[in-house]
Amino acid sequence: MATDGIWIWDGGRVCLDLVNTLRNRWRTPPTETLQSSGDLVLWLQEAGLLAPDPPRSAAAALASGRQLRETIDRAVLAVADGRLPTADDIMALNRSAAQAPRPALQIAITDGRLEPAGTTDLATDPAVALALVAQDAVDLLLSAEIRRVRVCGADTCALRFLDRSPAHNRRWCSMARCGNRTKVRLHQARARRSEHTPRG
Repeated sequence: MATDGIWIWDGGRVCLDLVNTLRNRWRTPPTETLQSSGDLVLWLQEAGLLAPDPPRSAAAALASGRQLRETIDRAVLAVADGRLPTADDIMALNRSAAQAPRPALQIAITDGRLEPAGTTDLATDPAVALALVAQDAVDLLLSAEIRRVRVCGADTCALRFLDRSPAHNRRWCSMARCGNRTKVRLHQARARRSEHTPRG
């Protein structure tokens, strides 16, 4: 089972966080963090979608969860790039999203204004929790935010994220993880080049 803290929650949408459970997509093979049905259950619980102690039917959800993840990735990247997803991906998303009724959205007053306060309850079955992820993907695909989906600019990352920066120019999945590392690496490379440059 995956160790605590292995998952990255910088996607900005739960559907992108699911996509990011497959890491190092530029490698062959990429790094799979959902290695068992227990990993999937734990991820769904940490994502706030699945109640504790789900039924034992979780084993069947692993393959469908991985398949949903790749369907979301293909569809989101296509639409973010101005293309249409394939008919098969649309059908798969719709079929998955229809497996769960929409949870009732709740509201709260925070700092003198209305804000979403989550939903009434958690799914009790991993398949239903995955349907909630599919619903989030459908919402994203139909929203203006789809144009703000980015792939991390670090050479060895490729995590997907939603750019909500004021200038819409975020390049890294996380400044702490990829942005700073890339800046340090580029600074060190410039310093090495200047050391080897003859001075007149």
